[in-house]
Parts: sequence; structure tokens; C-alpha cells
Amino acid sequence: MNFDYSDEQEMFRNSVERFAAPIDVEARRALREASGGYERARWGELAELGLIALAAPEDAGGMDGSIIDLALVAEAIGHANSPDPWLENGVLPARLLAEGGATEPLGQALEGARIASFAWAERAQRYNLEPSSTTAKNSDGGFTLTGAKTFVMGAKLADLFIVTATHEGSGACFLVPADADGVEVRAYRLADGSIAGELRLSSAKLAADARLDLDPESLRGIIAEMRILAAAEMVGLGQRLLDDTLAYVKEREQFGVAIGSFQALQHRLVECYARIEQCRSMLYRAALTERDGSATWWQAAAGAKAFIGENVDAVAREAVQMHGGMGITDELSIGHAMKRVMVLGMLFGDAETALADYAVAA
Repeated sequence: MNFDYSDEQEMFRNSVERFAAPIDVEARRALREASGGYERARWGELAELGLIALAAPEDAGGMDGSIIDLALVAEAIGHANSPDPWLENGVLPARLLAEGGATEPLGQALEGARIASFAWAERAQRYNLEPSSTTAKNSDGGFTLTGAKTFVMGAKLADLFIVTATHEGSGACFLVPADADGVEVRAYRLADGSIAGELRLSSAKLAADARLDLDPESLRGIIAEMRILAAAEMVGLGQRLLDDTLAYVKEREQFGVAIGSFQALQHRLVECYARIEQCRSMLYRAALTERDGSATWWQAAAGAKAFIGENVDAVAREAVQMHGGMGITDELSIGHAMKRVMVLGMLFGDAETALADYAVAA
């Protein structure tokens, strides 16, 4: 099997690396302090590169990228330690809108003119995709939504929410404009500095075309993709953590010598290297699994998310320990990377949840 990247894949990876290259700790902090936790001008630049369009099929105005293509971009964003919410507010909404047949909102999302966010999590539901307290009812030729969502990533950036709700006895997804009557957002910061929020819907009135043509099985397949892409970003972050730590131990001196010369630290760094290589192998093994509608695809994604999440978290903790107390602070990129790993590790299921899904699908 040929594992070399194609010219197009190399082009996208290089584009991401060039785009994210100017991001240092100060630039990252400035982006986080912008309204909504991110700058819309930068989002427009990201969209111009085609990095959102990569997630949509050609007949919908996209570039029909494969999961491997998307994983390459996610890994490059992670390695750059870039704060771009490409996964949660770019790829995920694009996949949902494309699968749901929402042509006009999808076109706006691909151009970067409109930012969307997926609102699915509910209190006391852990990582269950099935809506419980959020309901939709037919009303005046349209719909009325009532309920609440939590952990809505990019909540203050979003112009549009894709909300899961129970409708006529089954789960469904609805398009909810952020400025619609009955929509309220309470924002809060996540560990990585990004802004999420609580979404409250008080009899929000929606148009007749607000419901997406998206069945639960299709939604489950998209979530499996997001687990793989979250894992890919974590692989990139793990590599960045290792690279920065290797550079640091070559410079930091103790007892008159570089601490990188200490055998105990060398052994720990070798173990970190092995973890990252194992994670990368697991990532592409999962990404290459055929998506045929069987449990195998869901199982591969769940297994990769659990394995990579645990191992990259271990690498992050080693990196922080070798940097000392300053490693956890916002003064070093190490701290930012570790906190992003923490957030991604919880996205669509922590390691325990992913392992449980893996066991059920086995």
C-alpha cells in the first residue's frame, strides 16, 4: 500500500502550515481576546484557502476531500498549535449541512460568510447524541423549538445553530438563526481559551425548511468522522509538544549541562516519540477503514479517539513536567497545546465513552 501523500494533499498541508505559521503565543492570545473568541477576518482567509470547502461534495460547491485529506489538514492545524476552530465551526457544520441538503446555508458557510455551530449536548445526557429535553413541534407551517443545549462550541461566533431536537417521536436536526426570537446564548470560556455557550430556546419560531434531511444513521457517521479529525488534530498537537520539548531540553542547563543529556529524560522522550508514532499509525488505520454503513467504521473511529486521546495527553503531561511550572502557563505554547488536547479529548466522548462505544461495536 502506498502511504505517500499526493501532490494535492501536500498542497493543502503546506497551505495550512503557511497560514498558521505567524501564530505565536501573543498572536494566539490576541485572537482569543477578539469578540467571540476569534477574528472573522481570519476565518474569511481560512475559507479562501478552500479548507472548509474541502469538507463538502463537488455538487454542493465543495472540493470533495476524503477523510485522509481532512485528517492531513487537522494534523497540520494541530502541529501549528493554531486556535482556528476549523473542526468545530468549519468542517462539522459543512458536513451536516451537506448531508442535510441545506444548499444555501452550506454555500454561505463554505465562503466563510456565515459561521455555524452544532448544538447537540444536553445536561445530564453525557455524550448521548439523542436529544432528550429539546423538542420541536409543528406550528403555523413551520416549527417551534423549546429546550436547552450546553457545550455549544463557538457559540458567540455563530450566525446559525444546527440544533438536535425530538420531532414526532424521533431525533432531527433544525437550522436556528442566532438572531431568531426566543434564542438566548450564555457564553463561557473553555480550557483552551475558546468560547462555548449554553443555548436556550424559548418557543423559537422556525421556517418550514428549517428541518434538515438528516437521519440518525447519517449523523452518527458524521460524528465518527469528527472523532477521527479530533484525533488527527491531537496527533499534530502531540508532535508539536514533543518538538518544543526536545528543543527546550537541549537548551535548559542544570549542573552545568543540558538536561537533555540526562538518561532518565532521554528514556521518557523516546517513550513520547513512540507514543506519537503509534498514534499516527492508529489515526490513518482508522481513516482508511471503509465507511460502508457497518459498525466497523464507528468502531475504528471510537478506538482511534480513545487511544490517541490517552497517549497524547500523556505526552502533554511529560512536556509540561520537563518545562517545569511555567509549562502549564499561557506564556508558553506548551500550555496552550495541552489545554487544546484536553478540549479535543472530551469532544464527542472522552476516552472512557469512546472505549465503551468501541466495545459495543465490536
